[in-house]
Amino acid sequence: MTDPIIQVKNVSKIFGGLTAVNQVDIEVPEKYIYSIIGPNGAGKTTLFNCISGFYFPEKGEVLFYGDPIQGLSTNLVAWLGISRTYQNIRLFSNLTAVENILIGLHPNLKTNWFEAIIHTKRFQKEESGSVKEALRLLDYVGLKGYGDFLAKNLPYGLQRRLEIGRALANQPKLLLLDEPTAGMNMNETAEATHFIKRLRDELGITIILIEHDMKVVMGISDRISVLDYGTKIAEGNAAEIQANPRVIEAYLGPGGAALSEKYKKQRLSNAKSN
Repeated sequence: MTDPIIQVKNVSKIFGGLTAVNQVDIEVPEKYIYSIIGPNGAGKTTLFNCISGFYFPEKGEVLFYGDPIQGLSTNLVAWLGISRTYQNIRLFSNLTAVENILIGLHPNLKTNWFEAIIHTKRFQKEESGSVKEALRLLDYVGLKGYGDFLAKNLPYGLQRRLEIGRALANQPKLLLLDEPTAGMNMNETAEATHFIKRLRDELGITIILIEHDMKVVMGISDRISVLDYGTKIAEGNAAEIQANPRVIEAYLGPGGAALSEKYKKQRLSNAKSN
């Protein structure tokens, strides 16, 4: 196992009297695809928000390459190399695809506002380079030829890809994907799953994934954590998670583990009789 890129240590996030995340610990090695799953309301996105700087946890710490980042602003977290997408797509709908990517590139630009106003040579060179990089990223995420399309006019699956392209513009070391296949059909989901693997295999990006499609999770994850009511109830590989009684009960309710075992025995019995 490689060294961890991100460590969440005993993190809790409380809203009034509600504990949305309760003393959660996770450790993600570099170049892993690490999934966080759990029923609706389990605290998955809240945990993402604690990692990415949207929320400040009341307890615990978040370490990125060993350095604490809890309490840093979202732009500083992004500058360090953490990008994210959202459960509900958050594109600039009335801007073009290439303009959305350019916004993602902005934190890494070197020229200042004064150079932009007077159009210095350095600004013009950086602007030209940014457009080329934006077009390259559009091509990489499968949007070649869509640069001039308004984001709102793209099909849903391509909007998802554009959002990932904008996140990649920040040159992240860690990418947080919040339900990247939500709302997709079977073919789009298969393509998205393959694309997520490419991000890790080709670019070396570590990925933390929130996903409800269990076929995607079990087929793509190096390791999985399960949250329920804000608490981590299980961690392991796909086989370990699928067999864990607490996980089965969290999804199916009380008695779910026994019911799942009953159906498993029935399937084995049917397979033997056939």
